[in-house]
Amino acid sequence: MASAASHSESLTVSVRRAVAADAAECGRICYEAFHEIAARHNFPPDVPDIERARGLMTALFTHPKFYCVVAESNGRIIGSNCLDERSPVAGIGPITVDPAAQDRGAGRALMNAVMEHSRAQRHPGVRLVQAGYHRRSLSLYAKLGFVVREPLAVMTGTPLRRQLPDCKVRSAAEPDVNACAELHLHVHGFDRTEELRDGIRHGTATVVERAGRITGFATGIAFFSCAVAESNYDLQALIAAAHSFGGPGFIIPMRNAELFRWCLAHFKVVEPLTLMTVGLYNEPQGAYLPSILY
Repeated sequence: MASAASHSESLTVSVRRAVAADAAECGRICYEAFHEIAARHNFPPDVPDIERARGLMTALFTHPKFYCVVAESNGRIIGSNCLDERSPVAGIGPITVDPAAQDRGAGRALMNAVMEHSRAQRHPGVRLVQAGYHRRSLSLYAKLGFVVREPLAVMTGTPLRRQLPDCKVRSAAEPDVNACAELHLHVHGFDRTEELRDGIRHGTATVVERAGRITGFATGIAFFSCAVAESNYDLQALIAAAHSFGGPGFIIPMRNAELFRWCLAHFKVVEPLTLMTVGLYNEPQGAYLPSILY
């Protein structure tokens, strides 16, 4: 969650369900909030301009599997938050608050709203990815019960656009969904079928095959995309074959030292992130790339 300088006076905040008409104002807030906090810490903003921020908010506010809310004070929108419900484990974000209204209770109200909804929907777990340089959002999430699970890094550079030996990377299609669901279930303990189907519809999803079977898949190699694989080599094949990296870059777990070193040989680190969770969490049993939602 982006944040500005501390204010001592609290606000009277109400939270309601977001509608498509809110996307323009929430997009402005999203851009300004992320730009302000990133610039203050000398990092590039996650959202480069207002128009893309508004496009993102429109896509999330109108997606049937996202529960999105806005915070208002004195009849004015001051922030928003979203809950990704495409899989059994829910993901939070992006949460943004207008820089003029930060540190006055809106962020906590937005978090409480989506977590209350998650509890009502009986999600076994909730996850989020936090900007590693943002100490106040880290403190807020920890106070709300989130546990630090994984240090992450956003990486970018010139795509390699090549196939690795013995691997075939191709576009994913509907007949691949069951095999990919089984693979994700093995690695994480739940499936992300709806995200894969979104990737197939958008033309970003890929699978890697070795010895005639699927050994990994990616909904895209991008900021809002995830991937799992049987081995680091299969994951490297998915990354190496990518023609572009969506958003600021793709995200890797830094505890996977072998994968991190391979990526550093080809790409550069953009920023640190932190994976945090509440509820169900299984230590991954394979190689993976998280998305900015988790």
